[in-house]
Amino acid sequence: MNKQTVTTGVGNLCNASIDYIEFYVGNAHQAAHFYRSAFGFVPIGYAGLETGRRESVSYVVEQHDIRLMFTTSLSPDSPIAEHVKRHGDGIKDIAFRVDDARAAFDAAVKLGASPVMEPAMSEDQNGSLTIAVVSTIGDTVHSLIQRDKYQGEFLPNFLPISKFAKTPSSGLQAIDHIAIGVEQGSLDQEVDFYVNALGFQQSHQEDVYTEYSAMKSKVVQNHSGRIRFPIMEPAPGKRKSQVEEYLSYYGGPGAQHVAFASDDITSTVRTLKLNGIEFLSTPEIYYQQIENRIGKIDEDLDSLRDLNILVDRDADGYLLQLFSRPIQSRPTVFVEIIQRKGSRGFGSGNIKALFEAVEFEQSKRQNL
Repeated sequence: MNKQTVTTGVGNLCNASIDYIEFYVGNAHQAAHFYRSAFGFVPIGYAGLETGRRESVSYVVEQHDIRLMFTTSLSPDSPIAEHVKRHGDGIKDIAFRVDDARAAFDAAVKLGASPVMEPAMSEDQNGSLTIAVVSTIGDTVHSLIQRDKYQGEFLPNFLPISKFAKTPSSGLQAIDHIAIGVEQGSLDQEVDFYVNALGFQQSHQEDVYTEYSAMKSKVVQNHSGRIRFPIMEPAPGKRKSQVEEYLSYYGGPGAQHVAFASDDITSTVRTLKLNGIEFLSTPEIYYQQIENRIGKIDEDLDSLRDLNILVDRDADGYLLQLFSRPIQSRPTVFVEIIQRKGSRGFGSGNIKALFEAVEFEQSKRQNL
């Protein structure tokens, strides 16, 4: 990838991190159970009728530094239900943990972000926190969470969950990045939003072309690098690209995949496969050429080949990664498993192999 540096500044987001990801789904109870049984997440919180909510139900699951919330509408005509009707199960909120929610909100709105919710305090017996919300790409939003006065497990008025036996962890450690698909011709506009309104930097750029399809992408991240968003748009090609397929079935731009970091990707992938997660296949020729392309690595190549794990190297080291098939009925959201051995990139040398693998899956769905 070609590295670029753009410096600007909303200082309140420089050291922000991802607090949680909220999915709007058709059935929050079942979604939480799926992530518990397939990915090894632990349910930690619940909010619904029993906690005073009348319009929605939410379950929260956790694994190491990753927290996911699944929210379902209790009404057929609510904004949550409309989101699920249009997009299927998908990511609504990528929440940021910030030092000062009001300052971050005011700065972002002043620089061009659209306000969704003014800063407001929420409290229960565990203390108080401040939440504000701004809109971003498509129907997605960013909540800004200030937690310095809150001692609870998650958010105020969530009941702790302890009735479930813990499932074995799959070794997922953190959210490495979230990739966002946007419509053709809008990539630069969306990158400019993160740079100008939220003070992010553009760190990478990559254009990918295969025999059938093409994609342009740029990566934005905050100053600390704790929040990273590869943003992708389709480019003209002979047939429909994976980004176009996502946009078509998702009903517009949004978060296409979440990359979960692991300290031992071979162990993680083996566990996830046993739990029923399906991953993309990699052409055999990829592994015949890998040593010449990558050089010496710590991992056993036969194990990587058996698990279809990809490897890429940059000036800082190398990374290992693997992509799942879509994890819901629509061919939209999927997950990536990634392990970094110094690399700061996103697998530019693997993107063409990924595209070709996805194109094979698209052909089976008659969407290529």
